[in-house]
Amino acid sequence: MVSKRIDGKVLLGFRKNKPDQEFANLFVNQVHTKGVFSMEIVFESQSYFDRPGMLAGETYTDTLASYRKQFSTRFENTFHLQQKGYNASAITFAHAALSNLIGGIGHFHGTSKVQSIYTTSPVSYWPASLYTAVPSRSFFPRGFLWDEGFHLLLINRWNPEISLDIISHWLDLMNVEGWIPREQILGDEALSRVPDEFVVQRNDVANPPTLISAIADLLDRHEQWLIMNHKESLYRMWPRLTAWYNWLNKTQIGEASTSYRWRGRNSTTEREVNPRTLASGLDDFPRASHPTGSERHLDLRCWMAMASKLMSNLSEILLYDGRKYEATYQALVDPNLLDKLHWSEELKAYADYGLHSTDVKLKVRPVDQVKYKNAPPHQVPREMVRQTNSAPKYGFVNMFGYVNLFPMLLNILPPDSEKLLTTIQHLVDPKQLWTPFGLRSLSAQSTLYNARNTEHDPPYWRGPIWININFLALKSLKRYSVESGPVGSLAMNTHRKLKKAVTENVMREYWRTGYIWEQYNDQTGEGKGCRPFTGWSSLVVLIMAEEY
Repeated sequence: MVSKRIDGKVLLGFRKNKPDQEFANLFVNQVHTKGVFSMEIVFESQSYFDRPGMLAGETYTDTLASYRKQFSTRFENTFHLQQKGYNASAITFAHAALSNLIGGIGHFHGTSKVQSIYTTSPVSYWPASLYTAVPSRSFFPRGFLWDEGFHLLLINRWNPEISLDIISHWLDLMNVEGWIPREQILGDEALSRVPDEFVVQRNDVANPPTLISAIADLLDRHEQWLIMNHKESLYRMWPRLTAWYNWLNKTQIGEASTSYRWRGRNSTTEREVNPRTLASGLDDFPRASHPTGSERHLDLRCWMAMASKLMSNLSEILLYDGRKYEATYQALVDPNLLDKLHWSEELKAYADYGLHSTDVKLKVRPVDQVKYKNAPPHQVPREMVRQTNSAPKYGFVNMFGYVNLFPMLLNILPPDSEKLLTTIQHLVDPKQLWTPFGLRSLSAQSTLYNARNTEHDPPYWRGPIWININFLALKSLKRYSVESGPVGSLAMNTHRKLKKAVTENVMREYWRTGYIWEQYNDQTGEGKGCRPFTGWSSLVVLIMAEEY
């Protein structure tokens, strides 16, 4: 142990005299003080021998200042926010957003619980490790498959080596069929924050293939670096990516040709007004009220179109035959097929299709009047159940929100499409999705706008503003803004206004509350849900930089 007094402070340290010296791994120190005092406790690794002086006092202050300066310089060279005119306050906020995403990356180890069609009860997955970013280390300390694709868009820009490591870990969790559990509940820390109903993962339930888009983003930003330094990693990823793509294309296929359907919706529920679609990542966003095998889900079709294109591009780089991926992509972006399966003339928008009723409400379940005739009110059971007041019919789900934007969000629509122009016009309508704080998730005119899905579940994707979808909207608008004609002009103006709305509100709430939030209130802009949430909400850094 060493002791030193600097500027009136007593500094205690425990130091090896030689790098390979053995010593005990427990150190107990008791300090008695009177009055005002400060104490620094220093633990140093072998790096101590590469720096003169203990990491305390002025040495610590100077070293920290040096690293802060290096970070600020690298941040500006990467995102150019000062060059773009942002003030010191905005840049400090952006530093915090990126730092908290990177700082939330962790290593988890454990086994998932999986329910298969081949087993009568859940079984343990193999013991596995996962290096992953998380939405929130305090509230969601686990990996989420579709969240990770969004996390990586920012991590790609900052450190592609970290991205490759994360992607490789996720792909190593794939089973022989090509399925990846959408939530990674590995270890006691992760398990402690998961309600029982979400612990078991079903191996017929998918998630959007955003990891594929993250790989495509890596290629866009760092293609030469990847080919020079990590081409073997891409070759090792390829069999897993093809297995995952084939699994999606096989298990999530719809009844109609080129249609797709998310599995896992509960068709027998009595408590949900609209059965959740957890596989989509958009949880309680309104789908067909009565799930059947004939449903057609617009967002999944668009995800598969995107995945097909990216697999085709990657096959070219690796010199594999990618004709089947390109053929699938061309079929999925065929405007005639897309219109036939998903265009609603009534809504004037692309939409899901299925067995649907707009008149489904939560009602109190009738009780046995004889049994509870003389019972005090607090002993009479009160349970809210769903009641269908008008019979469901097959047709388009005529509710406008994030799902309806996906042909635009993932650039499925050609720039000269009249339906693209109509979609953007809906988007900027304050009665639909537009707010001063960003795009709300469900039209204010929808019958389920800000409606509870059960008596215990508040609205989640039914009005609040989510940063990941606003990021996709801004990315798409930026792409379409270079086109000539009405679409280009409207996209350019909408991009400018939406970027300002989203960034200013997220920053304002950060400085007001000290947090970046999971979602934002569409009427007040106030942060909602989980906080701190520096997962995909950190995409605001890329939005500020226009690094889409």
